[in-house]
Amino acid sequence: MGEQALRASAASRRRAPLQIAGRQIGPYLRARVPELSRAVVGRLRTELPVYAGLPAEAMSGDITEIVQHNLRLCADVLEHRRPATESELTEQRDSASQRAEEGVPLDAILTAYHMGSAMCWREITADAEPHELPAVQEAIDRVLTLLQQLTAAVSAAYLETRLLIDSQEQDGRRALMAALLSGEEPGGRGAPRPAPYYAAFTLAVDLHPDEKAAGPGAAIAARRKIRRLRAAIDRGGHEPALTALDSEGGTVLLPVTEPPPWSELCGVVEQASRSAAVAITAAASVVETAALPEAVRRNAEVVELVRRTGRPPGLYRLADVLLDYQLSRPGAALDELANLLAPLEPKPGLLRTLEVYLACDLDRRAAAAALFIHPNTVDYRIRRITQLTGLSPSSTSDLHQINAALVARRSRHPVPGPDRSP
Repeated sequence: MGEQALRASAASRRRAPLQIAGRQIGPYLRARVPELSRAVVGRLRTELPVYAGLPAEAMSGDITEIVQHNLRLCADVLEHRRPATESELTEQRDSASQRAEEGVPLDAILTAYHMGSAMCWREITADAEPHELPAVQEAIDRVLTLLQQLTAAVSAAYLETRLLIDSQEQDGRRALMAALLSGEEPGGRGAPRPAPYYAAFTLAVDLHPDEKAAGPGAAIAARRKIRRLRAAIDRGGHEPALTALDSEGGTVLLPVTEPPPWSELCGVVEQASRSAAVAITAAASVVETAALPEAVRRNAEVVELVRRTGRPPGLYRLADVLLDYQLSRPGAALDELANLLAPLEPKPGLLRTLEVYLACDLDRRAAAAALFIHPNTVDYRIRRITQLTGLSPSSTSDLHQINAALVARRSRHPVPGPDRSP
């Protein structure tokens, strides 16, 4: 047989209907659609929890219809030995958009398509004979090509719909947060409802080591840090938090149905710190909607005070810094209190000794150990402090004034914080 005859024979085989097990697989598959679709839907219910949770109406209606449509399309592709056309994938795109609106995960949808394709493949090749290998190879190529087309079309339609939905949700969440922080009445068509209470956090976030590197990697590290912070915070509540965060921190409103224990709020900050691998200084309070603007303002002041006074990272509430907070309010009294220790300004060693001595509850030996000096040296320095200021830590009334003066001084002369990078 000549070359031209061989080509003509091959073309004739391509035009002829594909046959496996002595039957044309296109018409055979089309005839099996009702029974095979029931089998596919049954497996979806059994093996994919997402589909098992869908309403019975959806499974017997939309889901069954799209399974049947896919099986008939596969029969057409095999019978006519061609890829699917764009118009033949319209129903699958519409179905994917509907599943996206219902919140069905994309991985479950794609798994369903692969499961159906595999069952279809087994149906048409179950009784294949060895001499039918060319037909089997072409059939699998046709099925895989169709699956590739379906995967691309379904994924694109699903992601386009989710992008629109997510954008609308984000706009609604941003509008809700803006209203809550400004004290306006939340509302508007399609806007999310405010929660009964919010755990309002103000975060001050340290730099991640990768953010200190030169080049574009620093910006990438900052975005990764923010993403990890948000994910960790969301895990701490029953609903996603409203966040306004940048690489240095920001505001978080975590919706709650009732005020949670303080330990739970501490756990949220600790988890966020671990996830982002950075130190976090934060303040929090749980309030009703109307009190949010004042709570957020006060939280910001607490965080600033905590960092200014050299306290360690962690979560604080107003009760933890009451004296410092009250004494840090501007006014003539604040300046007068700070000036009580003015004679010690030229002698930083005496100031440091006084701070450590008070921190050690007036224990001269503990203070000496912390300062790496002899206890007698502590005694000498305390006497010098009394001589210079006229205030004695051994006097109860003087002790109150000394403590208040130290707080006032810290409000005017912030304590430099340590490098908290991990």
